[in-house]
Amino acid sequence: MSSQPLVVREVETQADLDEFIGFPWKVYENDPNWVPFLFFERKEFFDRDKHPFFKTAEVAFFVAWRGQRPVGTIAAIVNRNHNEFHQEQAAHFGIFEVLHDDEAAAALLETACEWGRQRGMTKILGPANYSSNYEYGLLVDAFDSPPVVMMTYNPPYYVDFIEGAGFTTAMDLWAWHTPLDVYGRGAQNLPPKLVRVVEKIRKRYNITIREIDMKDWDNEVDRFKIIYNAAWSKNWGFVPFTDEEMTHLANGLKMIIDPRITLFAEVDGKPIAGAVPLPNVNEILLKARPGPSTVSSYLAAVRMLLGKRRTHLLRAFAMGVIEEYRGRGVDALFYYETITRAIECGYTEIEASWILANNDMMNRAIEMMGAKVYKTYRIYEKAL
Repeated sequence: MSSQPLVVREVETQADLDEFIGFPWKVYENDPNWVPFLFFERKEFFDRDKHPFFKTAEVAFFVAWRGQRPVGTIAAIVNRNHNEFHQEQAAHFGIFEVLHDDEAAAALLETACEWGRQRGMTKILGPANYSSNYEYGLLVDAFDSPPVVMMTYNPPYYVDFIEGAGFTTAMDLWAWHTPLDVYGRGAQNLPPKLVRVVEKIRKRYNITIREIDMKDWDNEVDRFKIIYNAAWSKNWGFVPFTDEEMTHLANGLKMIIDPRITLFAEVDGKPIAGAVPLPNVNEILLKARPGPSTVSSYLAAVRMLLGKRRTHLLRAFAMGVIEEYRGRGVDALFYYETITRAIECGYTEIEASWILANNDMMNRAIEMMGAKVYKTYRIYEKAL
């Protein structure tokens, strides 16, 4: 790297923030597997007045500079919702991007640690952009393929930088992959045990499966909020969504979801579970390669909207069952419905991600479907 001295400065001006937002394009300029962000979406993601996450968190953005050249970025976060829910004093770091510069990486990570110490935090976790409800975890293997929608991607050398700074594994997150052709047309090759369980569950609990009603969007989002915060509350790293956060995220996903496979399970008209698979629009963005400009990203967004029904991979993004119905096979019913409907809709692959490595029940169920873990993401921690 350059012999110019390194300086890490907090983002204070709009010009600083623009450098911060645009920096990943410098890191991944020649990486064929990196999927560029939509620049206008990133500007909103980092806008303290527009993104509801900032109402319940303190966040500082930092850029590492060598002279006039940015060489790395990081965000330091104190998420009050996380700390109240888990009864701990934890900081998080995220938006960690850096050129192959050991000194810059170490300085950025220590800057986030010191920022947390100054606020009385006793440990720091990450990478989290901004919490487990958003982009989460560092890719630690399988760097030879692009990430699917809303999953992270990074160069292999980030692993060495973070572990070299004294961080250790807090939790691994798995991505499971299944080619749908193994199930045959109409999914007639699904495991017989699964089919028997599904039929038994339908009859025993009088469960009906329905597609999301896009004309009743606001109420459907409210229904999913209740399911989400009830279903995931005992998972490691869970942070409850505020109403504003859930609405904001849902409205952002509205333009890409496929209503044919966005499902609710109901008993006597009461939602007991929900599943939100996402078409992998990263396939389109990878080809469009939008640059760090509003015009470029809007053109890419138009291509994404027009082409979302032609994507071939489906990400099993969010699925939850309220506690009263857990352990009764409702998850198996959703797996069955998602796979059969995905095949009918023309999808050829499914990625289930991310799944906590210690979620034995879900991991066994996914493995029973013939899926294999093909990528690992990691959350690191360090005592402060």
